[in-house]
Amino acid sequence: MTTAPPHPNVLTGRRILLVEDDYLLAHALGSLLRDRGVQLLGPCGTVQDALRLLQSSDRVDAVVLDGNLDGERADRVADAVLARGIPLVFVSGYDRELLPPRFKDVPHCLKPVDVDHLAAALAGQLAA
Repeated sequence: MTTAPPHPNVLTGRRILLVEDDYLLAHALGSLLRDRGVQLLGPCGTVQDALRLLQSSDRVDAVVLDGNLDGERADRVADAVLARGIPLVFVSGYDRELLPPRFKDVPHCLKPVDVDHLAAALAGQLAA
């Protein structure tokens, strides 16, 4: 993972839900996103927790979603996010080809995550 000094950008002040089951990665990504001015929601490590937080939050500007959460595919979370019109970026150790075709237009960052690539993907989704 690379780091960049905090600076004003499209992510500043955005409420981003982080859904990642690897504690160390969730902690690192959360810190790096907060350094970029993000108001972090989560992290959540299971499909159920992510769905619960998504439903109970009045504002979610974007979601960073691991494709597999504790051995369960995260498709239900992705479907719920997209149904609400919330921008989404997948972060996964699996190649994009393993995602269902309905997610073909969702950006995908391969682990280990380059935070600059993730920030660019989020910014692109938020600007769309």
